[in-house]
Amino acid sequence: MCTAATYKTKDFYFGRTLDYEYSYEDEVTITPRNFPFTFRHLGEVKSHYAMIGMAYVAGGFPLYYDGVNEKGLGVAGLNFVGNAVYPEVQPGKTNVAQFELIPWLLSQCATVGEAKKLLEDCVIVNTPFSAELPVAQLHWIISDREETITVESVADGLKIYDNPVGVLTNNPPFPEQMFQLNNYMHLSTKSPENHFSDKLSLKTYSRGMGALGLPGDLSSGSRFVRVAFTKMNAMSGDSEAESVSQFFHILGSVDQQRGCCEVADGKYEITIYTACCNVDKGIYYYTTYDNHQITAVDLHQVDLDGSALVQYPLRKGEHICYQN
Repeated sequence: MCTAATYKTKDFYFGRTLDYEYSYEDEVTITPRNFPFTFRHLGEVKSHYAMIGMAYVAGGFPLYYDGVNEKGLGVAGLNFVGNAVYPEVQPGKTNVAQFELIPWLLSQCATVGEAKKLLEDCVIVNTPFSAELPVAQLHWIISDREETITVESVADGLKIYDNPVGVLTNNPPFPEQMFQLNNYMHLSTKSPENHFSDKLSLKTYSRGMGALGLPGDLSSGSRFVRVAFTKMNAMSGDSEAESVSQFFHILGSVDQQRGCCEVADGKYEITIYTACCNVDKGIYYYTTYDNHQITAVDLHQVDLDGSALVQYPLRKGEHICYQN
């Protein structure tokens, strides 16, 4: 499963983990302004905003898991299995195939407000990319430096929710994820006081006891609570190094280690990659399961007026710095 989060210091940061049992050999992919997008039900778009993100490129089309554009908007899709419902094409509506939603939004929206307006008439339809790549069950987090929303296509239609915490995991649906935070309002970064009984002399015996009860399992509901608590209380300097480092620490609170989440006999879900993008500067940072060294790709270091995708294979294999 996956976890996405936002973070703001001097600049705005947007990123996610991708947790799965195998990889499609994803690459950091830059789509320049003049790459021709051909949308299944909306025709061709020859000129648009440039974007950068993690994608699997199939048949020349970037299937983005997450991305940000040059204007400061970020979008990420996360598994939403069992709840996502995509209808057939509906006449008179803006029909967007599920796999097209991220580039469709990033190609033309500079803000969350503009994305909301486009989504009002949008239907996310069940058109598959191909027979080999069927429709994935997803929901999405969409964010700029001022606001964040969650978008879910479910049985009774397309839902758009304000997301004040700037975090999203998988199931349950977003309103239920937010509601369960009520169960943890007692958590604190401070040492707890004795409210159990004034007849007992109870004392803390360890640091961090204010967060007793913070869930530590790998379920999506628990990951939502843990990242929300970590993100909402995280503090860092506002330099690029401090901000990026803190963002990776926030998402590191839900890292999945091989062997802890068995999804089939001998197959384990792991954190394949963790991404953090400085949305203001267009710098996409990432780590992989086997390489904890942070790697960066800068959107603005390529010709953004080009017409061909620019792809960067992920750097894998642990990079260890020997000091002697």
